[in-house]
Amino acid sequence: MARLPFITFEGSEGCGKSTQVQMLATHLEILGVPFLITREPGGTAIGESIRELLQFAPQSAGMTPETELLLFEASRSQLVREVIKPALESGQCVITDRFFDSTTVYQGVARKLDRKIVRQLNAFAVADCVPDITFLLDVDLKTAQSRMRQPRRPDRMEQESGEFYEQVRDGYLELAKWQRDRVVVIEGWKSPSDIEKEIWETLVKRFPELAAKSEVNNQQSGI
Repeated sequence: MARLPFITFEGSEGCGKSTQVQMLATHLEILGVPFLITREPGGTAIGESIRELLQFAPQSAGMTPETELLLFEASRSQLVREVIKPALESGQCVITDRFFDSTTVYQGVARKLDRKIVRQLNAFAVADCVPDITFLLDVDLKTAQSRMRQPRRPDRMEQESGEFYEQVRDGYLELAKWQRDRVVVIEGWKSPSDIEKEIWETLVKRFPELAAKSEVNNQQSGI
C-alpha cells in the first residue's frame, strides 16, 4: 500500500493557509485518515525556540538575511528528522504549514540571497523528504494586508513593506510555473469553503488512497 501523502501549504502572510490546514485536518479526521499537522518554523522544541527568535524576540530586529536563512534551515532539519519522516514512515498523512518553498521565496527572492546557495541549503536540510503536493494560496497585496490587520500580535515578517510582499507573491508564482507537477495554485480570495472543496477534489484525484477513503465514507453516508 502506498504511503499517505506529505502535503504542504504555502503563500504570503494573510493568504489563509492556516485556516485551510485546519479544515483539511477536520476532513481527514471524519474519514478516519491518520494525520499529523506541523508548522515552520517550529514543530519541535528546538524549532519553536527558533520560531520565537525569528518572529518575536526583540534582538531579531537586527538579524541579517544570512542568519535568518540558516535559522530557518536549522528548524527545518530538526523537524524533518524528528517529526515528518517518522510520521510518514508510521503511516500518517503529514500536513505542514510552510516548508522549504517559503525559504526559496522569502530568502531567495524577497531577501535576494544567492538562489543557488538557498537551494543547496534546502536540499541539505530536507534530504529526500520532499512534499508530494503543495497548495499555494495566492492573494493580492491588498487582500493580504487587510487580513494582517486583524487583532493579533504581528510577527517580524508581517511588518515588512508592501514591496517585499509583492516580491514574495511574484516569487511564489514563478516557483509554481517551474514546479507544476507539485505546486497547485489556489485563488486565495475565494471563500474558505470553496477553497476547501477545490483542495479536496485535487487530493482525491491525485492520491487513490484518499479517494478510496472518501468513497467509503460517501457510501456509509448514503451519498
